[in-house]
Amino acid sequence: MKEYKRDRKSRGKEIVLTAVTGILLAVCCVFLCPYMTLCAKAAGRPVAISSCTIAGGDVVCQISAGSVPSSDDGLYYIYADEVWQDGTTGKIVASVGAGSSVTAAFPLQYNTADSNLSRKFLVAVKRGGQMVQVSDEHYITNPEAIAAYTSPRRDAGIKGILPDLTKASNGELQELGIKQVVYNMYVDDICSDASVPGAVPFDYNGRTWYFNGDMVGKFDSMIRSFNSYGLQVTMVILNGGRGAYSQDLVHPTARGGDCPGYALNVADASGTDHLKAIGAFLGQRYSGKFDHGQVDNWILGNEVNARTSWWYSSSASLDFNVNIYVKAFRIIYNELKSANANVNVYNSIDQEWNRKSNPGSFLAREYLDQFNYYINREGNIDWGLSYHPYNSPLYDPYAWNGPAVWVKKDNLSTPYITMQNIDILIDYMHRAQFLNPAGQVRSISLAEIGYTSSFGDASQEASIAYGYLKAASLPDVDAFMLFRQTDDAHEMESNLALGLYDLNGNKKPGYEIYKNLGTPGEGAAKARASEIIGMDIDQMISQNIVWTRGGDGVVQ
Repeated sequence: MKEYKRDRKSRGKEIVLTAVTGILLAVCCVFLCPYMTLCAKAAGRPVAISSCTIAGGDVVCQISAGSVPSSDDGLYYIYADEVWQDGTTGKIVASVGAGSSVTAAFPLQYNTADSNLSRKFLVAVKRGGQMVQVSDEHYITNPEAIAAYTSPRRDAGIKGILPDLTKASNGELQELGIKQVVYNMYVDDICSDASVPGAVPFDYNGRTWYFNGDMVGKFDSMIRSFNSYGLQVTMVILNGGRGAYSQDLVHPTARGGDCPGYALNVADASGTDHLKAIGAFLGQRYSGKFDHGQVDNWILGNEVNARTSWWYSSSASLDFNVNIYVKAFRIIYNELKSANANVNVYNSIDQEWNRKSNPGSFLAREYLDQFNYYINREGNIDWGLSYHPYNSPLYDPYAWNGPAVWVKKDNLSTPYITMQNIDILIDYMHRAQFLNPAGQVRSISLAEIGYTSSFGDASQEASIAYGYLKAASLPDVDAFMLFRQTDDAHEMESNLALGLYDLNGNKKPGYEIYKNLGTPGEGAAKARASEIIGMDIDQMISQNIVWTRGGDGVVQ
């Protein structure tokens, strides 16, 4: 779903593409599509870049080899490729004598035309006069080492919401006890050029970029206000594909689509350079070191596994889509963290763990697995997971009692992961291959979740209490963002009355119960929820009691 994007979704219909056969994909990969080289996985290269880190003004790569490959001159050549380049097509930035364990260093050249901050590196040898790649690619994994604008995080609690800006200034967020807010930022809204009055110039990597002064000013004011209320801000970076000054940010495979969200362009220099500048601009401006406000958390995209809904690309290949998303993620991560070391950067997937309701989507589990594969292969970083554990179906009103056909307890084959079986996701993220570079479980943000009142206020009350209390019981969950503060008329056509306020501005009973959660008045909220559910809610959560019901979840 999910509408803090509904304004964009209403502009276009959802596209459902028919998957091509594996044979045709293979043919395209080799012969037809210039972008399909991204799909290929490396096969047993003899040399490994075991680490690639910033040390002072240099990049230092540790290189190892089980057996040193033969070469014409006994040297390793270190290439710096842009993300859109493959193989020995970038620049040679260093050479070093080949060996089983060697170190290569070269200048970072931060904020110059030759900046290596968001490039990828590989090792090649000269053989028969030709350069041959002998290692996988590796990215810098500690961009925070050069962060000049680091600010303390505003972590104060998991209780969050998508705010209604018309109600933001009258104290109602504070009355609700909200600690976090989440909001959207479209790159096509903030990009500009020198011809636009009031454009904000930003010098980066040897070029002057421009941002829309009016739109950026509105974000400044909003973020400052949220901070002044004591709120932590999470911003979702989206690509609506419609701006006159951001067309280079739409991936070539996404051009001509009809969707509210498009894959970012990492296929050429224009889009890649622009994306670097955007990441650096946002990281610096909203670091909290200037008078523009502080954003602690950034989410790249919305439910990116939902290809034909929110992160459009015409390719039906999972590997291709994950690969281009990882490239964009690397850029945004390195640029943001090189400004403010304390920001968290998240990917975003939906609740369709092993079942997709839209044939144009990818399963959340397989997308997560492939994303993690590329991150580990090319240099582990401290990415976070933004997950949307909605009920299934979305309009199902009972967060504590979902349809047995869709929600399985303690079973990785469950079609959906909702708040009822969120433990499955948490346990999954505890697996060794998913841990961050420090060996810790990653930050998990439940950045979008909502419950309808279309089938009665009581079910919404109990669902809100159940969802929040379940999240609060899990130490690895860093955010529970209730969706939304006020109902949306378009969503209500699908029985999704998700707000704490109705369309007339009246507070629903769900408002009162959410206000009490996480406060000294929480006992009253628990008592009310227990009455509705028919069981003590603390017992249900502490003992991980999962109720399910027959049928497909259709509410009669």
